[in-house]
Amino acid sequence: MNRSQKIVAVILGCLTFAASCKNHENEMTQIPAPVAKKQPKELEKHGDVRTDDYYWMNDRENPEVISHLEAENAYYQKMTEHTNDFQTALFEEMKSRIKEDDTSVPYKNNGYWYITRFETGQQYPIYSRKKETLDAEEEIMFNGNEMSVGHEFFNLGGLSISPNNELAAFGVDTVSRRQYTLQIKNLSTGEVYDDKIDNTTGGAVWADDNKTLFYTKKDPVTLRADKIYKHVLGTPESADELVFNEEDETFGTYVYKTKSKKYIVIGSYSTLTSEFQILKASDPNGTFQVFSPRERGLEYSISHYDDHFYVLTNKDGATNFKLMKVHLDNTNAENWEEFIPHREDVLLEDLTIFKEFYVLSERENGLNKLKIVRWDDNDSYYLPFESETYTAYVSTNPDFDTEILRYAYNSMTTPSSTIDFNMKTMEKEVKKEQEVLGGKFHKDNYREKRVWATARDGVKVPISLVYHKDTPLDKNTPILQYAYGSYGATIDPYFSSVRLSLLDRGFVYALAHIRGGQYLGRPWYEDGKLLKKKNTFTDFVDCSKFLISEEYTSPEHLYAMGGSAGGLLMGAVVNMAPELYNGIVAQVPFVDVVTTMLDDSIPLTTGEYDEWGNPNEKEYYDYMKSYSPYDNVAAKAYPNMLVTTGLHDSQVQYFEPAKWVAKLRELKTDDNLLLFDINMEAGHGGASGRFESLKEVAKEYAFLLDLEGKTD
Repeated sequence: MNRSQKIVAVILGCLTFAASCKNHENEMTQIPAPVAKKQPKELEKHGDVRTDDYYWMNDRENPEVISHLEAENAYYQKMTEHTNDFQTALFEEMKSRIKEDDTSVPYKNNGYWYITRFETGQQYPIYSRKKETLDAEEEIMFNGNEMSVGHEFFNLGGLSISPNNELAAFGVDTVSRRQYTLQIKNLSTGEVYDDKIDNTTGGAVWADDNKTLFYTKKDPVTLRADKIYKHVLGTPESADELVFNEEDETFGTYVYKTKSKKYIVIGSYSTLTSEFQILKASDPNGTFQVFSPRERGLEYSISHYDDHFYVLTNKDGATNFKLMKVHLDNTNAENWEEFIPHREDVLLEDLTIFKEFYVLSERENGLNKLKIVRWDDNDSYYLPFESETYTAYVSTNPDFDTEILRYAYNSMTTPSSTIDFNMKTMEKEVKKEQEVLGGKFHKDNYREKRVWATARDGVKVPISLVYHKDTPLDKNTPILQYAYGSYGATIDPYFSSVRLSLLDRGFVYALAHIRGGQYLGRPWYEDGKLLKKKNTFTDFVDCSKFLISEEYTSPEHLYAMGGSAGGLLMGAVVNMAPELYNGIVAQVPFVDVVTTMLDDSIPLTTGEYDEWGNPNEKEYYDYMKSYSPYDNVAAKAYPNMLVTTGLHDSQVQYFEPAKWVAKLRELKTDDNLLLFDINMEAGHGGASGRFESLKEVAKEYAFLLDLEGKTD
């Protein structure tokens, strides 16, 4: 999973009781929380029977389900109305730091400079280009503001320009279930052709003939990306040729073009295994050839250069991956030759190829490293980075024949910069630094550092911290602890102008780099999945205990947050150690693990057996059941909690948090808040629109700040 998948950044919000709202307490406690009806359903597996009283909520077409969700929303709104003005103030504050009329750094591809820009007061980007020079007349390709009219949700994705620069394939999602309608636009005339293909991933790849497209279809029920089709411009979808059908339900598939533009590639992937097929882009009617057949546990990715492919792989036990090369005439794994050997202490994450150089993206001791190497082996060096709480990564580099590397850099106190680096002269030019408007932000006012907690099994777990220089670090300090910890997704320390609204009010933000991600290399991931998944949860708890024992904070002022699989983390943590936290934010949480993983009709389920285990096998069933948040809700005190979901979520179905909240309401023994906010129009990523999502953040921050009595 990559940064673009910072599906982790799902944002929401709410609020609750605190010293600042004591005058509301008596009134608010009189408001009855929604009570869901109990309709027991027995679920049997391996001779074990679980009774699910709220299984009936799985039916989104049931009017009773919608009525219950609406009641939860009404309760949430009533319980939080005393901070409506504060939420509005937070929203305006966060919005005021963002430059509305912003423009991306142009990048050049096939004779055109491509630019994405925003206009003041508009929610969606405008995609444009200029021919050859930046002084040329602007050509607007797509205006998201015009295209979004009439839609509660809108997302434009997968822009793909034909080799002759005349046509653009694009995908549109207006429901937020990540099912895109694929269309084609003539960039000269502005005409959108009649070609329209539903239920795709949104992206498409052009062959060299400028009329043939390859695209990915989804299963209409599970939403698994399972088929690659070939479409010829001007023909009906019914005439499209099925090129590849991924029949293994634990795999997904996708299609792309190599940076060299010489090959179209079909990729098949599962958690543990990958496979590729290649076809010359000049031969769209040819037959795809398997690069190297799938072998369970063998992961690899390919990059084309000259007469070879370079293969990033874990072959032969290379846990942290190594780089191999193979001649394009015979690409089977038995012919791969070692190019860069495996290293126990360095994770090799990616390879970027240029005509004279290649760039290695590495991770050592949790830190990003970019190594530049000449193909002739005459020189190699690392770009220098000094902080321990930074993120650096290769940015958009579509041009093959250039000596300029574009990369991005930021840290928890340093706004993001886009930098062009001359790999020959070693000169760098900062093309753009993120502007934080309002005149109040100065990076010297903030502190960042990395500390190490000791987990219960003796492993050292890093935590990245950021806070205002005037914030004392003691047991009265509020800390928001965030983590994800699944799929090998690494959440690097990053700058957030939105987060300043917490930091400027005395909060410390703590990013716990727990097992299940790859922050400390591939073994860090392997040690937090399947039958070791509980390490993810205990790491988070032990990081919390460290922050308390070192008197950075106390249980009265410690808060936790996570989304999606990080929401599962929140659910597990509040069952394991609820006494450590004053408040929890669980964003679109994956909490009914056993039931979901037993239902192969639910999107993503079968493809995730290698992450969580297959509960059709008793060993995994028993292990999942032992930590599944929904199955382990008990009659005990829980922290103040805010739970969010989207009705159209395709990643974590809305009924998981709905059932969890209902069960918590039934069993919890405390008087703390339990709030459930459902976006009835959106899916996994929350609201669309550049600023609409900030309203969800404002709710979230109001929840935290109200608990701390900091609502000014």
